Amino acid sequence: MKRLAKKLQYFNELVMFQHSVFSLPFIFIAMIVAAEGWFGFRLLILGALAAITARNFAMGFNRFVDRRFDAFNPRTANRPSVDGRLDATSIAIFTGVNGLVFMGVSYFVNDLALALSLPILIVLGSYSYFKRFSSMAHIVLGISLGLAPIAGVIAVSGEISMWSIWLSIGVMFWVAGFDLLYSLQDIDFDVTNNLHSIPSRYGSATTMKISALFHILAIVFWELFVISAGLGILAQCAVLFSILMLGYEHYLVRRDFTQINRAFFTVNGYLGFVFITFIILDKVV
Repeated sequence: MKRLAKKLQYFNELVMFQHSVFSLPFIFIAMIVAAEGWFGFRLLILGALAAITARNFAMGFNRFVDRRFDAFNPRTANRPSVDGRLDATSIAIFTGVNGLVFMGVSYFVNDLALALSLPILIVLGSYSYFKRFSSMAHIVLGISLGLAPIAGVIAVSGEISMWSIWLSIGVMFWVAGFDLLYSLQDIDFDVTNNLHSIPSRYGSATTMKISALFHILAIVFWELFVISAGLGILAQCAVLFSILMLGYEHYLVRRDFTQINRAFFTVNGYLGFVFITFIILDKVV
């Protein structure tokens, strides 16, 4: 029993389960808006399972294919995938099982969700290879998490609405923007190992400017989402607070690169929950 508990702990560390906070709020935001309120416990459970297993698949696949690089990067050398706590076979099985569960959950949602489940997994897996040949890996990561709101609206209505596209594009730029800041930690490693990223190609100063531009675009598309979905003043407050929180994130990083983890995990984690709270209040009030 203790051995199983340890194994589960290692897998939890492998995929950093607690960081699911980035994608979960926005899939539920889309479901709330599509359903004009509460969408039911069935879709709540299916939506949570879909988001968690999709993320576990993406993280597991990334850890599996990046083992060689992670072993030589001081920032990642203590991950379970490279320090011997989890072998390659266990990671591959974990990744495959989560992919199959995601597709199984999609089957119980609706036909469109099932039809799109495999293409979504392909997009999620493609991120792990992009850094080998393109600096656009940050955008691909943004697209991966940006699929969450579209998945949410599909689950409720079986179709893709225009407002969900605006919301998803906003999420894409939000994620790509904070991934740029997080990648500042690996500039030297990426250059040494011929890995492509915007920080390693353009330097930290230009990267921070591009990140700021991406976050401005995120705000623009979230505003388009609020207008297109016909939401009210409380939803506008969600956009306003996003401006303040993203501004604070950039303030932290510009002041001190040692604050990158705080900016990446804490600020962005709270942003999603603040956003969904105002959307819920907007629908209730």
